[in-house]
Amino acid sequence: MRIGMPLNYSGGFKETVDNLVRFERAGLDIVYVPEAYSFDAVSQLGYIAACTERLEIASGILQIYTRTPTLTAMTAAGLDYVSDGRFTLGIGASGPQVIEGFHGLPYDAPLGRTREIVDICRQVWRRERVEHSGKNYNIPLPVEQGTGLGKPLKLINHPVRDRVPVMIAAIGPKNVQMVAEIAESWEPIFYLPEKAGEVWGESLAAGKAKRDPSLPELDVVAQAHLAIGEGLDDLLDFGRPQVALYVGGMGAKGKNFYNNLARRYGYEAEAEKIQDLYLDGKKEEAAAAVPRELLEKTTLIGPEGHVKERLAALKESGVTTLNVTPVAGSPEESARLIEKVKELASEV
Repeated sequence: MRIGMPLNYSGGFKETVDNLVRFERAGLDIVYVPEAYSFDAVSQLGYIAACTERLEIASGILQIYTRTPTLTAMTAAGLDYVSDGRFTLGIGASGPQVIEGFHGLPYDAPLGRTREIVDICRQVWRRERVEHSGKNYNIPLPVEQGTGLGKPLKLINHPVRDRVPVMIAAIGPKNVQMVAEIAESWEPIFYLPEKAGEVWGESLAAGKAKRDPSLPELDVVAQAHLAIGEGLDDLLDFGRPQVALYVGGMGAKGKNFYNNLARRYGYEAEAEKIQDLYLDGKKEEAAAAVPRELLEKTTLIGPEGHVKERLAALKESGVTTLNVTPVAGSPEESARLIEKVKELASEV
């Protein structure tokens, strides 16, 4: 398994990049830069590319509504160029709270838009004259909708690669099926390996049955907090606020994808309680209501033997890239954790 690491939405970015150079030497393979309603990901990815040599870089994720498909393609080609072919384009729909609440755009047709965006991006990277007629995007713009002066254009520059890898964040059944059909990588969230087959197996199989044979095997990217050692049970609480935020606060009642996922994992009552508390403003109580079992099974926290067992479960379920967040007191300790988990992953 490749070992990756996500950046935080906030915090001292330049100091973080200084540490990434150390983590690169420790064996870190890829870093994922988010874009919620924080600093944009693109400027940070360019900065990381300039400061590192081997480390792969990925957007984790760019929201599909906030850029035109061709700008997304141009941006990916540019980041792939400045990083000498180290970029992965991670895209996702985000959710109505961010897209409508922060960007003022309608949250509609996430599946259809994603499929069309990937198709348009790949035209751009192949330096074809872009022509696309879809339900959500029309390039060039039809005469009746504009001046009539638009014509098909191709990218001026020659990309490093004619196919930049695409990673799509998805957890819903139809979304996951589409990802397995068209993307190089799939990024779920709160990945629980023992439940992955039950929750997503049918969708993955249906998508892979339609998968273009020119695509590589689907890269499955799972996230986990990481700490290795004895007596670390209390560190499981480190993940409680994030789970509570997503399961409880990332969406309204009946419109929260992450809450639905927790329910599909079998935590129906707990998911409802977390959401009720979070939406009532009781964030600490919501975090306390996150099931300990869910934290244990979606993290890599505990003695070396336990972590190795969890790595084996992740690998057996199909995970090929492990996106870890070291729970450590210093950059040096984080680097040691990266070295150790890379060693353990190579043994399973």
